[in-house]
Amino acid sequence: MASIRAAFAIRTGLGHRLAPICLTACLVWASALGAATAAEPGAREAFVTNQEGNSVSVVDLDTMAVAAEIPLGGNPAGIAMSGDRRFAYVAAPESKEVFVIDAEARTVARRFPVGRGPLGIAAHPTKPTIYVADWYEHKLFVVDPESGKITGGIETGQSPSGVAVTPDGAHVLTADRDSNQVSMIDTATLQRVAVIPTGDRPFGITIDAKGERAYTANVRSNDVTVIDLIARKVVGTVPVGRRPYAVALAGGKAFVTDQYAETVTVFDTTTLKEAGKIAVGGYPEGISASKDGRFVWVACWEDNTLEQIDVSTLTVVHRVTVGAGPRAFGEFLR
Repeated sequence: MASIRAAFAIRTGLGHRLAPICLTACLVWASALGAATAAEPGAREAFVTNQEGNSVSVVDLDTMAVAAEIPLGGNPAGIAMSGDRRFAYVAAPESKEVFVIDAEARTVARRFPVGRGPLGIAAHPTKPTIYVADWYEHKLFVVDPESGKITGGIETGQSPSGVAVTPDGAHVLTADRDSNQVSMIDTATLQRVAVIPTGDRPFGITIDAKGERAYTANVRSNDVTVIDLIARKVVGTVPVGRRPYAVALAGGKAFVTDQYAETVTVFDTTTLKEAGKIAVGGYPEGISASKDGRFVWVACWEDNTLEQIDVSTLTVVHRVTVGAGPRAFGEFLR
């Protein structure tokens, strides 16, 4: 069987740079931009999956320096943090498994197989349960991360990618890339309760802190779909840069990584009007925001960097070099 990376490149139909499991290695560059600022309490570290480097870089957010490098395998891509932040869960699509990392010890606690193409991953906020999107089986697997046992499987649309859980843990959403939709699943019954249309090729999905809205980055239509989760309907579509990958929310704004444009597009989440574009490193992908809304961090694949954005000034204030091909697809702050 052809490798998952080669197969994915063919199925996207958008060229090798778009494929989330197959990208070429690129030139490394990074430069420090002054003394580091302190991260807010409760977000001390970033766990950055390096797909080409087959590792996770642990970045100290106070100093913006790499504190540890954890070797893995299987081209790690998706990542999620446990509700108590004791563990990082990493999806490795090439080896078809999930790694469980002890965040304090910075070691692999266990690993186990999941499906044929695990990519997006999310954790329940209060229960020892993870949700893994399988690109090839078109399912969302429910997994006990302590035993590695698959306890359920729910049919989604074609090629589910991003996964997100509502803050109350009641629902889990998948961005079904090749079906141009979001699947909304009840975590208690494991039944799909809604299918919501999106733009063309949704990939990353993010839910706001109140559990009221979800945002999908639509790779082919170059926009973001805004979904009202209470009404279960689309309430807006926002144009962004070329090939958007993922969305972070901070300070009443949405921050969207534009892979081909090498920018982060910012828009107001109330008016849905653009607030600016921020130049970042080559091929920005994973993005996440601090809980206090002061900073956003973005992983840049081509430059092998993690970059810190000041939300108040909309500027990059620090960069740090991480491993090769950083993806950080999901929740990676601790």
